[in-house]
Amino acid sequence: MTCYQLAAGSEGAVTATVAAGSTISYTAKASVSHPGPMSFWMAKVPSGQTAATYDGSGANWFKVYQDYPTVASSGLTWVTQGKSSIPLQIPSCISPGDYLLRAEHIALHSASTVGGAQLYISCAQLTVTGGSGTANPTKVSIPGAYSPTDPGLVVNIYYPVRILLIQNILNRQS
Repeated sequence: MTCYQLAAGSEGAVTATVAAGSTISYTAKASVSHPGPMSFWMAKVPSGQTAATYDGSGANWFKVYQDYPTVASSGLTWVTQGKSSIPLQIPSCISPGDYLLRAEHIALHSASTVGGAQLYISCAQLTVTGGSGTANPTKVSIPGAYSPTDPGLVVNIYYPVRILLIQNILNRQS
């Protein structure tokens, strides 16, 4: 699923205008309570569409934020864990225009088997002003960026904490 879609006619979403380089906040109704990484992705809306009409399809998504775990003998923790508001700086190097923003939390508390990782997503429609347009990030399709058997999506985060496995998680998500 790219972004959550309500029944046609009941969306109620608005497109927010933000300046490139400014900081916005992602606010969750409940906190990011499960252990696992939080990331933010953006997709530039193709020419001829708007943030309100674009469905997010195609290889247009690029990552703008990723948190990483703190490794301790007791397990892993993430800086966003337990937070209900997470600040995000909109990159100053992106082109002005309409974007979709995807907040994605991958809960790993049940990820010791294939299909156990849980993805919690939320999306916003943005019009970005004032960006330099110098960025040329690698882009992926969502869905399609992950496979259910990817290292980091099948992981026991509780015991034992394996350094090589954690390095695989970090390498896969960057």
